[in-house]
Amino acid sequence: MSPRAAGSDRPGRAADRFADYGPPRRVAGGLRARSTRGAIGTSWWSRRFLEVLESFALGTRLTRGRSYARAGQVLRLDVTPGEVTAAVQGSRSRPYEVRITLAPFPATLWSRVEEELTAQAFFSARLLAGDLPAELEELFIAAGAPLFPAGLAELGQWCSCPDGAVPCKHLAATFYLLAEAFDADPFALLHWRGRGRDELLDRLRVRRGGADAVPEPSDSDEISSAPVTGAARSVAGLPAASLADAVDRFWSPPVPLPDRPPTLATGTELLLRQLGAPAPAIGGPGLVERLRRAYRRLGEQGTD
Repeated sequence: MSPRAAGSDRPGRAADRFADYGPPRRVAGGLRARSTRGAIGTSWWSRRFLEVLESFALGTRLTRGRSYARAGQVLRLDVTPGEVTAAVQGSRSRPYEVRITLAPFPATLWSRVEEELTAQAFFSARLLAGDLPAELEELFIAAGAPLFPAGLAELGQWCSCPDGAVPCKHLAATFYLLAEAFDADPFALLHWRGRGRDELLDRLRVRRGGADAVPEPSDSDEISSAPVTGAARSVAGLPAASLADAVDRFWSPPVPLPDRPPTLATGTELLLRQLGAPAPAIGGPGLVERLRRAYRRLGEQGTD
């Protein structure tokens, strides 16, 4: 049976397509969802991702893959810029191949996002610490680069199984495991959109370094034509003030403060997010979850 793109029709009778269907073959060593009951996803970005999918009227279809995700039927999950691929074990001997696509942002959009991130030290600090603040979604939207798809047409869904439903249970299981992959490594979401963790952080460090550097005075006293970034961007347009005025306004912000201040609360597992998921040889996402539970227990003991 040849692979099919999601939503395309297939020739032949349904009885022929599903003649060899049955319970899924149990496998060992599959990627098993950490959530054993209830909702899947713990971070705001993974929950938001699933909420967006459910808003596309996929809620009931997504639940079809929840048991697959929790039973470890997903054998492989890889996130690359613009594409997620997976292998899901179904009822047949050969695992089904799954592919989910979402267009990555072009370089010009990423440059705009990086400029906005650099201009606000809060975002740079949180990202460099391995965390994605909730306000980040609004920043991406304002930059014209929404993190999550705005419509179902932006998502490409493909599975090699004969099920004509979109998403089939294999695609749905992949969506759930993808949400938990975002939990384990929040930069996986940004990587899917075109910027890997190391590349993004390196770019932010370079931009922050340029913004924080104090230029040496020149003999000509000419104003540099280099773009103003970082903290200097906030005060670049302010007129010079006398010493008396500066003292009177010492505690006043140079620019209006936002109506809703950024959230500074962080979880006990922030270090795990900063380090990213370990290699499969030393435990992979399973090790991250065990360490996360240990961190939480230590945090609870510290508050007793």
